[in-house]
Order: sequence, then structure tokens, then C-alpha cells
Amino acid sequence: MAVSEELIKILACPKCKGDLEYVNDSRGEAFICRPCSLVYLVKDDIPIMLIEEALPLEKWEASRDS
Repeated sequence: MAVSEELIKILACPKCKGDLEYVNDSRGEAFICRPCSLVYLVKDDIPIMLIEEALPLEKWEASRDS
């Protein structure tokens, strides 16, 4: 089961309060904040929206090439 459409529409970056981009690809589900360059992963259908748990966007994008 994927993250619900309603949740995707209301989530915001906990750091800057900006919009998030939802992705669901071979790396899994995640929310990306481009201004902060952070990626919030989704684990067991639950978005992990903790700044200290977020991945740097550069590391997330590099994992696509691996």
C-alpha cells in the first residue's frame, strides 16, 4: 500500500515548511524538498518526517546510479 493521496497533498518540509515532491521509484518511496536538498524516506507506508533522519538529496540521487 502506498502513501495516501490526501497525505501527499498536505505534507510539508519540517525544516522550511515548503512543498515536497513525492517520488516512488526503484529506490522506494520518498518526499523530496528541493530548497533544503533533503529527502524524507517512507518506511512501512509511514513518511519519516524528522530532519535528523532525512538524507541529503545528493546521496539519494547518487543511489539511482548505483
